[in-house]
Amino acid sequence: MPATPEQTLTTPAAPHPLRTRSFRLLFTGRTLSLLGDAAIPAALALAVLEATGSTAALALVLGCAMVPKLLLLPVGGVVGDRFDARTVALTTDLVRCATQLLVGVQLLGGTPSLAVLAVAEALGGAAGAFAMPTGSPLVKGTVAAASLHRANAATGVAQSATRLAGPALAGTLVLTVGPGWAFVLDAATFAASALLLTAVRVERVPIPRRSLRADLAEGWQEVRSRDWYWTSLIGHSAWNGAAAVLMTLGPAIALHRLGGATTWVVFLQTGAAGFLLGALLADRARPRRPVLTANLGLATYALPLVLLAVAAPAPVTIASYGLAQAGLGFLSPVWATAVQRAVPAHALARVTSYDWLLSLAAMPLGYALAPLAASAWGPEVPLLAAAVIVGGCCLGTALVPGVRRFR
Repeated sequence: MPATPEQTLTTPAAPHPLRTRSFRLLFTGRTLSLLGDAAIPAALALAVLEATGSTAALALVLGCAMVPKLLLLPVGGVVGDRFDARTVALTTDLVRCATQLLVGVQLLGGTPSLAVLAVAEALGGAAGAFAMPTGSPLVKGTVAAASLHRANAATGVAQSATRLAGPALAGTLVLTVGPGWAFVLDAATFAASALLLTAVRVERVPIPRRSLRADLAEGWQEVRSRDWYWTSLIGHSAWNGAAAVLMTLGPAIALHRLGGATTWVVFLQTGAAGFLLGALLADRARPRRPVLTANLGLATYALPLVLLAVAAPAPVTIASYGLAQAGLGFLSPVWATAVQRAVPAHALARVTSYDWLLSLAAMPLGYALAPLAASAWGPEVPLLAAAVIVGGCCLGTALVPGVRRFR
């Protein structure tokens, strides 16, 4: 039986997508905004703690950014499909420029208001819910089908490079001129991205106007109809939940059992380097079964969880995290290309929004359960449980016929 279009992932020779003007502009704008965003987590944590001295205040601000994003992601997917993805992305860039500039001004003023910071982050999170689903439609609408994989790989490399540079940039700004300037920089990157988007030309596939409920239902049906997609999402969601457990419990283990704060910094930087290597590998590798290969690579995240649980030697634990992040770096462009080729263009933003929703929803669960379980049974139990879940869910996709058949 001949393979269906979504069972075959081909990559014929084509010019590099960065030679295409629209994708080059899109890539430049996205890379700038990724760099600004990568500097924000450290700057935000230090700024809020310095201003309030309260971890509860930091949790409030982070929650205000996350909750609107989770609630509005499906709606953002509908908007991304129903309207021009470029216009949606440009508008959300301007909104996030304004919110980050507001936070920066508050911090530079010396007496920031917690309420203003929380509202600004909530507005930025809401804008993010509409921006995130536009990523795949923008890439698919600016490059030829044969160049999709290389376009996604280039985006993955840029993302990993900003992960390496962002924290260093944040540290430099915080230590020299203050955390407020990190937010001003992020606002400037969103402004630059919006300006570049005005010159991008995106192929648009219109969809008939229907009710919001009908659009949401059609998007969910596109997810449910592909066993390779929704079963992989279970594995991806498990990965994000496990990552939250590791990020919650890992720092304390590094501080008290593995040599101190320097170990944790090296651990994170090795992970960022691993992500970059995985993205570079994805640009060159052409596995016959891309979804299966990527999911199996994602299962390696169980390794650092187990090694942290048993307090293995620091070099081994650090190396395992680099390997695990390489699996994520490889998966990101491979998965994006598979989805862009298999899902109809008119439903791509909605399908992507469900992907983000399931992935992000698992993280707050991991953040909440990890400290509770650690206080009751010690950190070993939640770390090992997370390892079993992420390893089992990602390896288990090999049992799904659609995952094995997707070529």
